[in-house]
Amino acid sequence: METMSVAQARRAAVAAQGFGGSARRGQPARRTIATEVERLGLLQLDSVNVAVRAHYAPLFSRLGPYDRDTLDALAWPQKPAQARRRTLVEFWVHEASLLPVDEWPLFRWRMRDNAAKQGRWLGSALEHRSDVLDVVTAVVAEHGPLEAGEIEKVLGDAGDRRARAYGGWWQRSDIKVACEHLFAIGELTTGTRRGFRRAYELTERVLPPDVHARDPARDESMRELIRRAARALGVATEPDLRDYYRLPPTESQAAVAELVDAGELVPVQVEGWSAPAYRTPETRVPRRITGRALLAPFDPLIWFRARTLRLFDFHYRIGIYTPAEKRTHGYYVFPFLLDGRLVARVDLKADRAIGLLRVPGAYLEEGAPESRVAAELAAELATMAEWLGLDGVLVDGGGDLAPALAHAVKAQADNVGGWT
Repeated sequence: METMSVAQARRAAVAAQGFGGSARRGQPARRTIATEVERLGLLQLDSVNVAVRAHYAPLFSRLGPYDRDTLDALAWPQKPAQARRRTLVEFWVHEASLLPVDEWPLFRWRMRDNAAKQGRWLGSALEHRSDVLDVVTAVVAEHGPLEAGEIEKVLGDAGDRRARAYGGWWQRSDIKVACEHLFAIGELTTGTRRGFRRAYELTERVLPPDVHARDPARDESMRELIRRAARALGVATEPDLRDYYRLPPTESQAAVAELVDAGELVPVQVEGWSAPAYRTPETRVPRRITGRALLAPFDPLIWFRARTLRLFDFHYRIGIYTPAEKRTHGYYVFPFLLDGRLVARVDLKADRAIGLLRVPGAYLEEGAPESRVAAELAAELATMAEWLGLDGVLVDGGGDLAPALAHAVKAQADNVGGWT
């Protein structure tokens, strides 16, 4: 079996995720943004907006400042002309995610599992009453795209006649649960978003007809999703591959074995790893990685914490899921990638009231060069602040890196003038 050092595996993984190249060159075009999402396979969605919403951050990390409106138009078009060029759609993938439109049929097996109440993606409050599901589908078909609250309003305007025709009235929360159930079984998807609120639409009116009609076999979908995960991860164990799209363990293991037999995955022993790993024949192992990036908590390079520890010797947990008294580094902490290593972490908050990107905490990893890390991190924070429409950076918290980072931020501000 091929042997690889952890350093080689790390470089392969970082390169496969789109870092270390020359992507940061000017304002990325629409096609560049779409291609980067295709490389990653998905962008995880999350409602937290402390610094920037989760789905925006990975593209900034890889491409630098880009127009977020362009990504919105790819996913949630507001105009008919944009709708014809939609390239992204929402579904339960890793978690709630944006994925390339062509990938949607690869999750029909999950939709069927959800319809059979075997999926982990459903609530239980509604128990999937057919009367509620039918009336929600009918209202969306007639008036969509609609938010759950707008569906309730339509039903209220129509009076109880429509409700009685479907077997009686229901609690208002049932409408939202019904929408989410229909989303999970593929009948509805997100037609657009208003603010960050999901407006539901019939999936058949969102997807191109040829995509909506596609229905690959379950085992075929598993193999293709493992292929895509392997390309996105570079070098990965079977649990790493499985986690990328949250696949069932038995079927993931079978798909990996089949792809190994077919020569589409190459087994690799990474020194120090207890489980075998795999790469595609095309996986690159660069001799070195250069460049810097702030990684949001839901970035696919680091979202599987066991893998992050194996690759980077970096123990990471998201503070938003941890009680305040047990947080070690802050609420919404971004690891800092520099030349292919995780060298620091910063707690970030976009304080729009004062127009500054605040740093409530900054921490240096053991052995990392403090002065260089502080200077590179200060420059990247300034770039992020400008991208977010903020006036500057304010280091106002603790951590062993905070004094050096505050000094570097001030030095940069003195150089460019006017920044905090």
